[in-house]
Amino acid sequence: MAAASVASAPRVHAAGSDDQEIRIGLIGCGGRGTGAVIDALGAERLTVYPQSGYHTETVAQDTKVSQSRMRVVALADVFEDRLESCRKQMGKLGFDLGPEVCFSGFDAYKQLLSMADVNYVILATPPHFRPLHLQAAINAGKHVFMEKPVAVDVPGVRMVMEAGKLARQKGVGIAAGTQRRHDRGYRETIERIHGGAIGELVYGKCYWNGGQIWVVNRKQEWSDMEWQLRNWNYFTWLSGDHIVEQHVHNLDIMNWVIGSHPLRVVSGLGGRQVRTDPRYGHIYDHFAVEYEYPGGVSVFSQCRQINRCKNMVSEEIVGTGGMSNCKDYIQPKSGEAWSRRQKEPSAYKREHEDLINSIRQGNPINEAQTIAEATMTGIIGREAVYSGQGIDWDEAMKSETKLGPEQYKLGDHPVPPVPMPGTYRFV
Repeated sequence: MAAASVASAPRVHAAGSDDQEIRIGLIGCGGRGTGAVIDALGAERLTVYPQSGYHTETVAQDTKVSQSRMRVVALADVFEDRLESCRKQMGKLGFDLGPEVCFSGFDAYKQLLSMADVNYVILATPPHFRPLHLQAAINAGKHVFMEKPVAVDVPGVRMVMEAGKLARQKGVGIAAGTQRRHDRGYRETIERIHGGAIGELVYGKCYWNGGQIWVVNRKQEWSDMEWQLRNWNYFTWLSGDHIVEQHVHNLDIMNWVIGSHPLRVVSGLGGRQVRTDPRYGHIYDHFAVEYEYPGGVSVFSQCRQINRCKNMVSEEIVGTGGMSNCKDYIQPKSGEAWSRRQKEPSAYKREHEDLINSIRQGNPINEAQTIAEATMTGIIGREAVYSGQGIDWDEAMKSETKLGPEQYKLGDHPVPPVPMPGTYRFV
């Protein structure tokens, strides 16, 4: 698609206003990115009552979103076919996007960020690109919603942390796709735990044990790079492996409820037992990791992507005075259990609502540090399992190893071998 410099409405200012227009630019037009835009547009269907919270309005699926205060103004993706598919979806919602605001190629994000009309950027490319795109968006003065995880290696984690600091200086907001942080059940339950509802914390457990996710078979005409980008979940340099890409949700809850990132990985086990075909890249299909947190709190973590096994996606924290699922239930050792059973609006929409409302109120939220720490928690778990070694957080944060190619271009990019514990080393 053609490049263009579009300058019309001014950028959002930190001061904010209740009628501030949100003008969305999407970077990464696959299913996740398209869905994130729809979730953000759904956020506009809320009426805000500052003193009493939010009132959700029901919107029929075929109802076009009001364009008075939110618009989709630009799209960017490496591949033109995904760009075109997303453009058609936006057209069904009433947003007619011409070729002058739709950009393709590895530098498409730069063209989108150069548009003064864009003030709210959604980052939904494969996670490898998140640090680079976030840094560029904050430098351009844009508010950012970024999908999780936010990096695949330690240098990327550090970039995200630095971008978060710069965002505070610029007065722009950052929200992440860890929707549990915006779920009312999790928020109230964890607030009660922090208030002492289960006493001193002793240990936690978290799981994302599920089936195999989608896979994209290679076409003969695709280069190594194109196939890997389209089948990105199965390559560590693009996804971080599923302990980072998917299990980050549960690890983030552990960090949140304990109030800290882990000090170290004590030990970890995992492997590639079922998904051994080359179509599954070189990632593992199961991990089990033991983390140590401050105060001697241990967390036992499992994640698996294997069909026809017991599925379990949950968290649990145990204290001296009881236990909780972190979400909506607390069972003290003595006394009655507490539970929260209110019907909740979609947390996928609420994560956008919270960011948009904070922008309009002149106090943008900033989740860069927490999601960077959650991502790093997954990374050190992965590296401990790959290597068969324990890993210390502070030492790991010094790593200079960057995953991925030195240059982004379609062509040859051989798949690295499957990491073998006892041979593989984390540096």
